[in-house]
Amino acid sequence: MIDLHIHSTNSDGSEPPERLVELGRQAGLRAMALTDHDTMDGVEDFLAACRACGMTGIAGVEISAAIDEGPGTLHILGYGLDPHHPLVQESLGRVLEGRAWRNEQILEKLNELGLELDWAEVQACAGEDIVGRPHIAQALIDRDYVSAMDEAFDKYLAKGRPAYVDRYRLYPEEGIRMIREAGGVAVIAHPFSWETDDTRLEAGLRTLQALGLAGIEAVYSEYTPEQTVTLLRLAKRLGLLVTGGSDYHGLAKPDIALGRGFGALDVPDACLPPLLAALGPDNPWVVSPDLKVES
Repeated sequence: MIDLHIHSTNSDGSEPPERLVELGRQAGLRAMALTDHDTMDGVEDFLAACRACGMTGIAGVEISAAIDEGPGTLHILGYGLDPHHPLVQESLGRVLEGRAWRNEQILEKLNELGLELDWAEVQACAGEDIVGRPHIAQALIDRDYVSAMDEAFDKYLAKGRPAYVDRYRLYPEEGIRMIREAGGVAVIAHPFSWETDDTRLEAGLRTLQALGLAGIEAVYSEYTPEQTVTLLRLAKRLGLLVTGGSDYHGLAKPDIALGRGFGALDVPDACLPPLLAALGPDNPWVVSPDLKVES
């Protein structure tokens, strides 16, 4: 069993990278990828923990891409890319600046709603991690404005709620180019969140494939068996890699378990060898006992 879509405290998850690896080991995972939103700050600690326990680990990122039309959201997973590559540093740096602005705007909205929080309280919840909505949620809990993380999101912080603020995003071509130039492989996350119509989805994937897209996440916590089959057939038709993952966030999404999603998720081990082959045996941002790759 593998899980190639996991979030830590470096974005909007509730567990630090090292703890995720321990939880993965306990869950019986043989491979994991850390794919925090728009940051790679935790990947070195993550890979070190994977190496220490003999688990295959892949440094990754989940890019929230900007789209000009349609109600959906487009996320691009990058696997095995170098977090220190200049283009990664520059691109994610722009996103980080946008995140800081977003956090300030969220606090302003909360204060306007009568929920008084200041930056120091939120920063204290984050510690050394990059501040995100889970830390703002924790500050709301500490102030007794809400009783749990999911309540904070449901009432105030989730999309469509009164304190939600959208964030700066890279365009798809920027994200794919960044991933490829930094030695990684680009994969569309949860494709039906982008487009639910099969014909339009295929057309969109063909467009992104021409830009360097390599795969799609066909096995996902929220997908029915029928949806998974549709995506597997689409991947085969287009010659795309297949990946899968839980989209684990810990307390921020308490119903989703690491490796198991809502309980029935089972990402086939067979997804792993083609991805590792695409990344190459000498990729320093993959730790694999089988390949004996070191970072």
